Amino acid sequence: MKKMCVVLDEREVQDNPFKPEMFRIVRRYPLTSDVNFFQARPMDVDEALKFNYLPGQFIMLSVVGEGEAPFCISSSPTRPGLLEFCIRNVGTLTSSLSNLKENQTIGIRGPYGNGFPMDKLEGKDIMIVAGGLGVAPLRSLLLNILDDRDKFGKVTYMYGARTPELMLFRDEFMRFKERDDINCLLAVEKDESGTWKDKFGMVTSLFKDLGPIDAKNTVAVVCGPPVMYKFVMEHVVKLGIPKHQILMTLERRMKCGIGKCGHCAIEYLYTCIDGPVFSWWDVLHMKELIGRGASDKTFA
Repeated sequence: MKKMCVVLDEREVQDNPFKPEMFRIVRRYPLTSDVNFFQARPMDVDEALKFNYLPGQFIMLSVVGEGEAPFCISSSPTRPGLLEFCIRNVGTLTSSLSNLKENQTIGIRGPYGNGFPMDKLEGKDIMIVAGGLGVAPLRSLLLNILDDRDKFGKVTYMYGARTPELMLFRDEFMRFKERDDINCLLAVEKDESGTWKDKFGMVTSLFKDLGPIDAKNTVAVVCGPPVMYKFVMEHVVKLGIPKHQILMTLERRMKCGIGKCGHCAIEYLYTCIDGPVFSWWDVLHMKELIGRGASDKTFA
């Protein structure tokens, strides 16, 4: 019996949705004791400026021989040429990533997901609430807004961390506090080092410093550990912001990123396609978006 051989032409190989593009790490440094910050760009430098994405989208990142996993993009498309992302060392793949050095290569597929509707946010007041690693995808949104500052109204950013040492991008946000075109509110729960000179408490404690808001013209964006949503949403809803103008980015264990494996399906929705950005209206009608399968951390 003759063996059958399937031959793929060049176009079919190039169109393989599971084939990653190789990126080179151009910068890597620790943000905290277990979270590293990476900057990477395509091996083909001419392709670097062609990588288009929206804040809130994610990529599938791989290390040869170790596998791949979803990570949100922390950089802004208004600053093309480099992709930025944060990785917490919590397992085999992330441990391998944490051991990589500058000039080594990684595989990237994507971008995937729906991202934030930037065109619909124009002209709106923006209130961003971040907790823990939720700062990673929201940093992309914040940088995009600040780079196109004249397209948006009042901007408020609230970020809470357990300690100053665990506050990601701390120096960057401290610089934002000095700007007069953004109300940057930061808080930590405790400080044993005695170096923190700002507010103490949970991120919800910052709502008292909001001042008056135009609820009908405000879009609230929330991202953080699942346990955070219950308490933050109580404050956000009390402000009177319409349900469809409250957005959140949610985690699921995406495997393929393109809606084929069904691993991230919730009823009729696929998190990798219909998310990871959902509205509070979506959550109210599909409470499993936050309930079933939620972990104690936001993917980053």
